Amino acid sequence: MEKLQKVLDSLVSDGATGVLLDWRSPEGRWTGVSGVAERASGQPVDPAGWFRAGSITKTFTAVVVLQLVAEGQLRLDEPVTQWLPGVPEDVTLRQLLNHTSGLYNYTDDLPDTAKLYQDRYDHWDPAETLAGAVAKPRGSGDWAYSNTNYVALGLLIEAVTGRSYEDEVRSRVLEPVGLTRTLLPGDDVDLPDPQLHAYLEVEGELVDLAQANVSQAWAAGQLVSTAADLNRFYAAVLGGELLGADELVAMLTGVPNGDGTAYGLGIAHETLPDGRVLWGHTGGIFGYRTVSYHSLDLSHQVTLAVGGGGGGEPETGPVLADLFEG
Repeated sequence: MEKLQKVLDSLVSDGATGVLLDWRSPEGRWTGVSGVAERASGQPVDPAGWFRAGSITKTFTAVVVLQLVAEGQLRLDEPVTQWLPGVPEDVTLRQLLNHTSGLYNYTDDLPDTAKLYQDRYDHWDPAETLAGAVAKPRGSGDWAYSNTNYVALGLLIEAVTGRSYEDEVRSRVLEPVGLTRTLLPGDDVDLPDPQLHAYLEVEGELVDLAQANVSQAWAAGQLVSTAADLNRFYAAVLGGELLGADELVAMLTGVPNGDGTAYGLGIAHETLPDGRVLWGHTGGIFGYRTVSYHSLDLSHQVTLAVGGGGGGEPETGPVLADLFEG
């Protein structure tokens, strides 16, 4: 797996603090690391380390919603105003899931890095977040990635089930699949050990953002996990353990997003230079960058977590192409 190790080392050379990889292929499983888990101590990266998975949370949210569809509690092409008063009356469940609702993306208004660091322990209320976004001008309805859609879906899950979003994800996804190293932290600012740290540059200095309240991301991006658990999760999704056949087909029906890729219901696809298609998601939050993509037959699975160190974020397409080269 020398080629895979070179990819990891190159990410650290480009500025990452540390990286870890869980790779599955017909040849077997390979786990790799590069860099350090924490700059001050020089602690080595643990391939089983915990990290913030960001928007990979969206696939978890989508699975719960599609389970509610299968149960007849929701319908994909009906408006959601019954559950979410204040949302435009023509916004449907499918539009929230595939980012065609036109709802303003609230994260476009997040503060600069210095203010983000200063406020990193603050709690965000999802209902207030949604209300603020809905009050902004609405887009055209063409595909446009908006974290607001998934905050709305979290609130919808709570309205339909009468239980918290976190409890529904735990009981419907984490527990059935045995994802013991995945959690929804709420207002808990600490990561379990061993952990991968991530850093952002604030006024010329790198600051550690492993400890933070990520309630501002909530159902759109609060997940904390490990590479092995994310590979197990996507195997359960694509392998039909969590969704029925109709719901999985709906999930994998993509909307072109203008750059040659497409976005389904909480899941995206990337086409490699050799024509192979992978399904999964990326996540980026507080200096963390995660890439988790999988072949539909599950012959290949890859989850890569990058702890930022002031360098640029790796681009998903080129990273996947490098990992799968040869």
